[in-house]
Amino acid sequence: MLIPFAARADDWPQLLGPTRNGVSSEKGLAASWANDGPPIVWQRDVGEGFSGPVIAGERLILFHRVGDKEVIECLNAATGKPLWQHSYPTEYSDSLGKGDGPRSTPVIAAGRVVTLGAEGVLTCLDLEKGTQLFSRPLNTEYKVPPSYFGVGTSPLVDGGLILVNVGGRKVGIAAFNLTDGKEAWHATADGASYSSPVLATTGSERRAVFFTRFGVELLDAKTGAVHYRKRWRARYDASVNAATPLVLGDHLFFTACYETGALLLKLQPDGTAKEIWQGEDVMDCHYNTPVYHDGHLYGFHGRQERSPDFRCVDLATKKVAWEKQRYGCGSLILADGKLVVLTERGDLVLVEATPAAYRERARAHGFDAAPCRAQIALAGGRLYGRDQKKLICFNLVK
Repeated sequence: MLIPFAARADDWPQLLGPTRNGVSSEKGLAASWANDGPPIVWQRDVGEGFSGPVIAGERLILFHRVGDKEVIECLNAATGKPLWQHSYPTEYSDSLGKGDGPRSTPVIAAGRVVTLGAEGVLTCLDLEKGTQLFSRPLNTEYKVPPSYFGVGTSPLVDGGLILVNVGGRKVGIAAFNLTDGKEAWHATADGASYSSPVLATTGSERRAVFFTRFGVELLDAKTGAVHYRKRWRARYDASVNAATPLVLGDHLFFTACYETGALLLKLQPDGTAKEIWQGEDVMDCHYNTPVYHDGHLYGFHGRQERSPDFRCVDLATKKVAWEKQRYGCGSLILADGKLVVLTERGDLVLVEATPAAYRERARAHGFDAAPCRAQIALAGGRLYGRDQKKLICFNLVK
């Protein structure tokens, strides 16, 4: 039996928050902050990795690498005080020198914590006690071929199932029971991407939306039945799909770099999709997921290595409303009419969410051990961000 757990409106229990789109419902955030940044509530040392923190109630989950172990820690979200810790050995070594820590962000659901390590170890722990409920070495079991940067997709939990773009030689996507880790279904032979799945609803049916190495996949979240496929990826192999799809009502937005561009689909009642538009040089995100607000997309357009531009784009017309050139990559949260940004270089920035112009309200350098590639989290008026050495909790309320 699953342990009951009711997520609060101000929790941040998974990648990109409660609705998995980088949007927070919190209000009353400060309109600006001092030159040295918002007040720090607490901070602590962390190990290596690009895994973002997640929060449920007063429990925060940190997933990082310390020495030769991948470590899952539970902290008090208000104080940073350690509550429990679980670890297991890892031998992951990034062949391109891009860091050896975990990339995947955990998910908290039904009183459980689910993580996916850089070598594909799927782990499920009890949220309250930290005891291991199950662990599976997916890369070994499914014969996953080597990738550029290890495993980077974050799991999705829905209806008692853990959905993962495994990327095995014969199994591309699989669902595992949250209770015991046993496979519930598998589908496709798609390679794994660094993008993470999301959920969409057509009628009364739940669809799992994946942006795999192959392209777009829409599946029945309960059974794995494939309803729609579209090959959409770069024309050459040395590329990745990394930004998470956005569910915008009955529309789906996908974005990628490497001369690929952006794609807008409309969900159909039968679970398939219709292409509305696609185009390059609109919102071509390398790995950060854009956010959507009042008909506009806000995100980082261009390759990470070339210092992307920060753009606001009209979703319907594809027209650029404004652009801040050579801004660099960063993680984004939309909250209280504002964009909270942590740039890859370690700057915290507060920007108005308006298509009228780029209006920066505050900026401070918060982190020194760049790159900051982990997704930030916002819960209970507190912003949580990390680099390669520190996890810091900031107070964002007035």
